[in-house]
Amino acid sequence: MIVRPRRSALYVPGSNPRALAKSRTLDADVLIFDLEDAVAPDDKVGAREAVMRALREGGFGRRECVVRVNEQDTPWGPGDLAAVAEAGPDAILLPKVSRAGQVTEAARILDHVAGAERVRLWAMVETPAAVLGIADIARASTDVSSRLDVLVMGTNDLAKDLRLRVGPGREPLLVWLASGVAAARCHGLDILDGVFNGLDDPAGLAAEARQGRTYGMDGKTCIHPGQIAACNEAFSPDPAELAWARRLVSAFDAPESAAVNVLRIDGQMVERLHAEAARGLLAVERMLAEHRAEVASPEL
Repeated sequence: MIVRPRRSALYVPGSNPRALAKSRTLDADVLIFDLEDAVAPDDKVGAREAVMRALREGGFGRRECVVRVNEQDTPWGPGDLAAVAEAGPDAILLPKVSRAGQVTEAARILDHVAGAERVRLWAMVETPAAVLGIADIARASTDVSSRLDVLVMGTNDLAKDLRLRVGPGREPLLVWLASGVAAARCHGLDILDGVFNGLDDPAGLAAEARQGRTYGMDGKTCIHPGQIAACNEAFSPDPAELAWARRLVSAFDAPESAAVNVLRIDGQMVERLHAEAARGLLAVERMLAEHRAEVASPEL
């Protein structure tokens, strides 16, 4: 079931006050306040405090606020998890998850944090162990106490650890991206594609975002605000898709189709399952339309 659009997810360095403030004005669906890779060791504690302060101040509107904490076996990890949860983000992103137990252990910690009842968990998939165990990690979500909602592909770390030579088209990574999508779909999770490193290559970014959507991703992570628009466009339904979706839903909703599972529409054989997928697409468009109306109205 579609909960909310996650077309673009921008990493925001927790140690950068200007970036934290600016994030309130950006058109990203998700803001990932980063306490891990983007923050130097000497700045870790200060970044945690800055992110907690920003979360408590609010002002992020409809944007989903997620915090990527440090690993639990680092000096900052245990403090990050409990402190950040108290500040009330929508979710906490766990880095370098290689086994399902890391998710369930984090969930148990959150169970004892006051005010963290609604905080969800996301898991980074960025190690060889993670891609080999992706089905088990995703399966953790079958236990509702796990809080797991989203998988995030960490393609830079994955390529490094696998010693891949990744160029345009990302051929060496595609098998792992596909396996991540399969695991997410098996267990009702969303999955976000990894980042595109080229800041001055808009064509390359657009192509990679379209590729991610073709492979079944729900959105893409970004490392710069300038990448948000391309990701939003790639993961938004286009007019032709919406027209076809409405055609399918209308045909299967007709009284004469009540007992029919297969129809011929515009020269194609389509099944009721295609109509259900079309309903999901139309639900996404309704959510995006509500967002556009919110942005356009000065009263909201």
